[in-house]
Amino acid sequence: MNDLSNYRKSYEKSELLESNIPEDPINLFNKWFHEVEDFGGNGEVNAMTVSTIGLDGFPKARVVLLKKFSEEGFIFYTNYNSDKGKAIEANPHVCLSFFWQEMERQVIIKGIAQKTSENISDGYFDSRPDGSKLGAIVSNQSEVIPSRTFLEENLKKLEAAFEGKEIPRPDNWGGFLVTPLQVEFWQGRPNRLHDRIRYTSQSDFSWKTERLSS
Repeated sequence: MNDLSNYRKSYEKSELLESNIPEDPINLFNKWFHEVEDFGGNGEVNAMTVSTIGLDGFPKARVVLLKKFSEEGFIFYTNYNSDKGKAIEANPHVCLSFFWQEMERQVIIKGIAQKTSENISDGYFDSRPDGSKLGAIVSNQSEVIPSRTFLEENLKKLEAAFEGKEIPRPDNWGGFLVTPLQVEFWQGRPNRLHDRIRYTSQSDFSWKTERLSS
């Protein structure tokens, strides 16, 4: 057995107080996001964990890249026929989480996912490099395949077929917009007395803020 009980760290880089937070969690998320980005320690500050309830009833989490956020919510892109795509279609209740180790911060977002409009998915797909476009077409994400060679050979065939041509977005690939219902901000503090502030969406489109015990 690997005993990890002595793995400890004191969190001392910042604090999160009610006196310095905005009324809207998206504004605080924006502030934190760019502070982490400016800090320069996180290779992909937009990397987030998306958790869903699978068709088998088990939760499943995987890391994807956030591609846009606004007052409407958080957008990422995927193959709709993947495990996550099928899970979201069956149960749109999802959780997004960010862990920014360098700033000792975590954000957890509970929300409802829905497909973005086709023009939004088209716009992002068109902005991708051709290799990424072809990768989205050739990969039947989450499906069992015989080998990596199988993927690479199919990619070569597609490269030849689309040489000098426009590459269209496949119908089974596009975006999900996650509309937040709750957003929790976690700031590491000394002695495990961490700061936790939770925003909860209200029926009048305002946000209720609460401090949670660490």
